[in-house]
Amino acid sequence: MMKGTIISNEVIEQFEKHLRMEEKSQNTIEKYIRDVSGFAEYLAGNSVSKENAIAYKQHLQDKGYAVRSINSIIASLNALFLFLGAAHLKLKSLKLQQQVYCPEEKELTKAEYARLIHAAKQKGNERLNLVIQTICGTGIRVSELRFITVEAARKGEAVVSLKGKTRTVFIVKDLQKKLLRYCREQKITQGSVFITRTGKPMSRTNIWREMKSLCEQADVNPNKVFPHNLRHLFARTFYGIEKDIAKLADILGHSSINTTRIYIITTGTEHRQRMENMRLII
Repeated sequence: MMKGTIISNEVIEQFEKHLRMEEKSQNTIEKYIRDVSGFAEYLAGNSVSKENAIAYKQHLQDKGYAVRSINSIIASLNALFLFLGAAHLKLKSLKLQQQVYCPEEKELTKAEYARLIHAAKQKGNERLNLVIQTICGTGIRVSELRFITVEAARKGEAVVSLKGKTRTVFIVKDLQKKLLRYCREQKITQGSVFITRTGKPMSRTNIWREMKSLCEQADVNPNKVFPHNLRHLFARTFYGIEKDIAKLADILGHSSINTTRIYIITTGTEHRQRMENMRLII
């Protein structure tokens, strides 16, 4: 990196091109560019230095960003620094103590999940009802929903290729029947099951918005209602039965078991109950 490098629009465009050549997913590219653009805005035309990189890290802490969010931004900036040939600018992540349990108000319960499905049915939104059940019943990411095709429903399994990895996702018989019946009713004969009126796969934003519209009727806190929480519910339910974190990591498509651990953290109430059940106070 040349001394006094400024993160200009041209540098950001070159970095984006580099990420595409690295075959990063579209979501990852967008996130990296968003994070790098935020840093460029903070620099306000000044050149990059170790001092202002550290100052930006502190700035994010002062603004009240969560530790995980800051570490995610640091990962984006470090990727930029490596691209610029400036490894000496790399920032250290903030240390994060492993959570023992998660806040009750953040995780979706099975009962709340059932109420969301019921609300979707009452609204006559069969597509949304099935989207919710498909994500929760398979553990897939919302970005992987397009791999749930008519062909996959017939076969009872979908082949998901994302982030440079390929894995097979099983579709249980009850879900398989529901998907095939829906396809017959909607006259969808091939390709993605969940499509818009124009035939394109549903977007993350559309699914998020439709799910939020169910909250009041389902009596569920809107802060709990987003597609990724359905994946968390799948993970916690699977782990509660199987107790096999390595198998769960494979099913979810995680490279690291540490990521999977975040998904299976119990709520504070469950954690407290387990401690009560230990009966160690005599």
